[in-house]
Amino acid sequence: MKYQANNKRYSEMTYRTCGDSGVKLPLISLGLWHNFGGDVPISKIKKILFYAFDKGITHFDFANNYGPPYGSTESNFGKIISKDLKKYRDELIISSKAGYDMWDGPYGEWGSKKHIIASCDQSLKRMKLDYLDIFYSHRFDPNTPLEETVDALESIYKSGKALYIGISSYSSKKTNEIYKILKSRNIKLFIHQPSYSLINRWIEKDLTKTIKKLKIGCIAFSPLAQGMLSDKYLHRIPNNSRASDKTSYLDKSLITKKNIKIVLELNRLAKKRGQSLSQMAISWVLSNKLVTSALIGVRSLNQLKENLDSLNKLKFTVSEMKTINIAAKEGNINIWKQSSSY
Repeated sequence: MKYQANNKRYSEMTYRTCGDSGVKLPLISLGLWHNFGGDVPISKIKKILFYAFDKGITHFDFANNYGPPYGSTESNFGKIISKDLKKYRDELIISSKAGYDMWDGPYGEWGSKKHIIASCDQSLKRMKLDYLDIFYSHRFDPNTPLEETVDALESIYKSGKALYIGISSYSSKKTNEIYKILKSRNIKLFIHQPSYSLINRWIEKDLTKTIKKLKIGCIAFSPLAQGMLSDKYLHRIPNNSRASDKTSYLDKSLITKKNIKIVLELNRLAKKRGQSLSQMAISWVLSNKLVTSALIGVRSLNQLKENLDSLNKLKFTVSEMKTINIAAKEGNINIWKQSSSY
């Protein structure tokens, strides 16, 4: 039976304007980093995507190497959108990124014009799309002039392959630099995608001030610290968790006694608020008004439903915020910090 979207899909979701643009993003966006690749049945992926859209999630985020294997997540989405979501294309914000390792050889990663343009073309082909809504430089490349990376982004933007340009995991300094270069070419830096969570608060040092000053959007990825801010790791590392998965980027070494202590304290506060820890973690990220959207990843439909329920309790009291700021110390879990160190 062909998918028919819920007629009331926009009644429950709240949307925030992305920077000073005319585009609004849902408070929760769906990232397809893990769990949507070649080893996952298309039927399972469809259930999650369709439910998300039925609940007003209009933004789906990809990168060229999402899988496993690399590229398979985009390929799966291409199969789905070409058959089931094609008539809703104009209701969707679809993004992809390039910069991390994708194929062998010297042109398979980083920020050269050669890599970025080829990556964008490959992503469009895999997803069976004429254009992307947002295309990101996935990480800063210290060995390529920023002007060359912008050359590639300019080509993608002005050829109509992407409507908007974004960056991910750039420092405040490099965000300012690429903003100025893009502006000199009459291109607006649309959005920044940094990691941000209760135990990964690096953007608060200076990046949020830059985002505010430049009037760009901010979509926070890994608001659950790759699952650490959930009830999974309160007592031990479960066999089916990311930390136990050898292909995952969540290393067991990040789950320290210090971090478990923080998580336990935050879990106690979440219970007092009538939320799960993961729900409170998402609510907290969204309490920062400079965050346009929280970008979540899920393994199952039940996880998606639980995360969406975080929108039912977004407000925090002054006392709750004070308790959180005392408990939520930096957990040194930012595995993307190299990109933002320049």
